[in-house]
Amino acid sequence: MTQATLRTARLSLVPLADEHLDGEIALDADPEVMRFLGPVCSAEQVRRSHRRRLALAEQAPGLGFWAGLVDGEFVGWWLLEPPRRADQGPVEGQAELGYRLARKWWRRGLGSEGARELIRHGFVDLGLGRIFAETMAVNVASRATMAAVGMRHVRTFHQSWPDPLPGMEHGEVEYEITRQQWEESAAAG
Repeated sequence: MTQATLRTARLSLVPLADEHLDGEIALDADPEVMRFLGPVCSAEQVRRSHRRRLALAEQAPGLGFWAGLVDGEFVGWWLLEPPRRADQGPVEGQAELGYRLARKWWRRGLGSEGARELIRHGFVDLGLGRIFAETMAVNVASRATMAAVGMRHVRTFHQSWPDPLPGMEHGEVEYEITRQQWEESAAAG
């Protein structure tokens, strides 16, 4: 299965490609965008990350990274990827949701709009049973997006990091939505 192109009212979510690299470089160089993710990245670091991001679509059929575009302009990226850590549960039947938007596009509802479409895609098109997302406990904006798309907080946990970011002492949080919860919410309107 190849990675689908997805559409919402305002967004085109297209499989991430080399043509989006400049947008990725700008995104990962912004300290505010990277505030809860780690230090800003050099262009070379982003090029390496870009190659790994592209490879995901080949390793996990139907999953991967999508570039979000509004009227052809790069907004950011969204992803669905298989779990990577043992504490995230089995790989089969679930995926992790993620998103990263350029600051220019914050507070316009695009993060949740793209996330809703990836959740729909995961459940309807890919037959997943569970989609989850993680962020730092202090990342209020990302947590609000997770809640806005119907995800529920399931745990707060702590990991060991060599250079923890400010706020890591409060831990990280995991949110989830199951296909059954999504279907019930969709049926309720």
